[in-house]
This record gives sequence, C-alpha cells and structure tokens, in this order.
Amino acid sequence: MTNWRAVGIGFLVMIVVGLLATGAPIVGHIGAGIIGGLAAGYVAGGGLLSGAWHGLLAGSVAGIALTIIFAVVVGVFGLVGGPLGGALGFGGVLVGGLVVTLIFAVDSALAGALGAVFS
Repeated sequence: MTNWRAVGIGFLVMIVVGLLATGAPIVGHIGAGIIGGLAAGYVAGGGLLSGAWHGLLAGSVAGIALTIIFAVVVGVFGLVGGPLGGALGFGGVLVGGLVVTLIFAVDSALAGALGAVFS
C-alpha cells in the first residue's frame, strides 16, 4: 500500500533542494532527486521494494509537476511567435520533461530503497 505522506515529503524535499541547487545545475538537480528519494524511502520504511516504490513515486510526481509547469510557461511565452511557436515550445518542453521525469524516477527509486534500509 502506498504511503502518500512519504511520497509528499519526498516530493517537497526534491522541490526545495532543487530550488537551492540552481547554482550547480547538473549535480544539484540529480542530488535533489537522490535526497528526495532517500527521504521518501526513509519515511515509508518497510524494506527495499517499499522504499524503491515510494522514491519512484516521489521522483515521478516531481518530474511531472515540473514538466507541466515549464511546458505551460514556455507555451505561453512561445505565443509571441504565433500559435505555432507556442505549440512547438510546449511540445518540445513536454518531450524533454519526460526524459527528466525518467531520470528523477530512477535515481529516486534507488535512493528510496537505500533510505528504507536506514529506517
């Protein structure tokens, strides 16, 4: 059974650490996924699979939320170039965001499994 409190805590940790990590763009955001996954797995407990599941969910939710926010912002700014510019901007960010979501989910799942071991 999914502990949504653990997923929410992992999501919030990823967002906060991600915002603080803008100074080191690559390492900082991957680190945010790892720290958030650790937090989700630690709060969920219950073993490796439970920790990995909760870390995976937290990373996926964070990646999807960031993708939607950035896609809408880019789509609105792309409207300056006309409707085609907005559609292409939105679509491009959406596809790129799916890759980011996958990266967030994988490293968060691994970190979640590790966090569950420490709980």
